[in-house]
Amino acid sequence: MQSLQEGFEKQGQPVNFGTMAHDHEMYLNLADTAMELRDEVAIKKYAPMLEELAMRDNHKLYLAIAHRAQGVGLHLAGKNAEAEMRLHQALEIFTELGCRWQMGRTLFELAQLSAKKKAKAREYFLQALSAFEEIQAVHYAEQARSALSSLG
Repeated sequence: MQSLQEGFEKQGQPVNFGTMAHDHEMYLNLADTAMELRDEVAIKKYAPMLEELAMRDNHKLYLAIAHRAQGVGLHLAGKNAEAEMRLHQALEIFTELGCRWQMGRTLFELAQLSAKKKAKAREYFLQALSAFEEIQAVHYAEQARSALSSLG
């Protein structure tokens, strides 16, 4: 996470091959990494920045990723109703865009949010597993299977 943050502090230089990352990509990676690490402080810092840029530029994919990160941050803060709303907003956009991997990741988060309601959690984990298997995301499918088996 720290090395990503340090990227903002470096001066841009001419690039021979490709392009330099723009703020969108930096905030996307910071918000998504913070979500994966369950870093509530970093989520609160970077997800709103990503959301602001995504809304400004009408970038649906990045907006959905921001919604999911915000949802995880809200879950970590114990604001589960708001978290569920954000995760469903993300899922709606990912579904509209046909982003199966992103759908699976969001369904997995919804399952974790619903952990106290085993039937609901199971349903979300099964949907996540289906999305992951469809695109052969083996590592993520295994995580979903493992989470399903831990439900009992």
